[in-house]
Amino acid sequence: MGKPNTTRHLDREIALTERKLEAVRNEEMWPLTGSERRQVLGALASGSYRTLRSKSTGRAERKLERVKESVQNRLTAELTALQKERARMVTEAATAKAAKKSSGWW
Repeated sequence: MGKPNTTRHLDREIALTERKLEAVRNEEMWPLTGSERRQVLGALASGSYRTLRSKSTGRAERKLERVKESVQNRLTAELTALQKERARMVTEAATAKAAKKSSGWW
């Protein structure tokens, strides 16, 4: 059975979300939302200030890790939801096709 045309959009969204997740793992900034970017930049600024003053940067590093984990959780949840929706649509299309075949000539 071929894929229904309606899944193309979801396939593109799934691929984009996977690219975003990989970018976050590579510590890139482009997939972050505005508030997440502000959190990262704030942690970087406070960490660099503490480094300049020869003090511990532990809190800033923990904050960066928390932001990274929350972004990964958000993107993973989004990816899971998109995959479930795609599976639902494929199942619906298969059910409709089976119903159409069974109500044939015979």
